[in-house]
Amino acid sequence: MPKLIAILNVIAWSGFWAFGYLALTADRAAGGSMTIAVLLAALGAAAGMWAWLWLVRHSERTGYAQPSASRPRHDEDDALAG
Repeated sequence: MPKLIAILNVIAWSGFWAFGYLALTADRAAGGSMTIAVLLAALGAAAGMWAWLWLVRHSERTGYAQPSASRPRHDEDDALAG
């Protein structure tokens, strides 16, 4: 599952950058294509951010990365992870 999420992460961020570029360079007269490009770029950014955060949490849970010090650990976190 982590490999599938990692692949989704790469594809989502690639879509964000590709459609973001298309949205920024689209002709102003062609408003419909620019709107679609902006929506697809936003979708790519949302999916990429979700996948990245999932991978970070998975890495912390499995011990590959040290848990974040930005928030205190609680027993509920361990219950949710298991």
